[in-house]
Amino acid sequence: MTFEILETSRLKLRKLTPEVFDFVFTNYTNEELKTFFGLSTEQELEKERIKHEKGLATYNKSFLYFQLIDKSNDTVIGGCGYHTWYLDHFRAEIGYGLFQEQHKGKGLMTEALLPIIDYGFNTMHLNRIEALIGPENTASLQLVKRLNFTREGYLRQHYNHNGQIVDSVLFSLLRSEYKG
Repeated sequence: MTFEILETSRLKLRKLTPEVFDFVFTNYTNEELKTFFGLSTEQELEKERIKHEKGLATYNKSFLYFQLIDKSNDTVIGGCGYHTWYLDHFRAEIGYGLFQEQHKGKGLMTEALLPIIDYGFNTMHLNRIEALIGPENTASLQLVKRLNFTREGYLRQHYNHNGQIVDSVLFSLLRSEYKG
């Protein structure tokens, strides 16, 4: 299988779709899967396997995810993409993260998000990109503001984070506002 790759100055962004997950889980060994996903433990791999087995997409909802691969050493350092893509409504929720602290605060997520947002509007034909962020996540709040997302609201007791029900701040970026 050939993987679609977007490139930035420091990163390769490898596109993952439901079809890619089907292929790698069918054809890769456990060690190859851990390397492919940038996982270090069997528990992390089992979590990915369960998500795949339970189904990551339905007839009207899907995902499109990009792995962040450091060009200097070809290792997966994080991910970014659209984990809740409502096909019928041309909108998706964006999510992102870096696996290790050593990669944070270097502008890598901004570097990754710019082409991924562009991909969302111009290739996926999204009209709206949403970001739901914990109110204490200062770095992420600053990131979406820098990228011209608009704060829309505050969702009380919105999601489960490590056994705690926590709030979210809702941001969005519309196609008509995008200055790509």
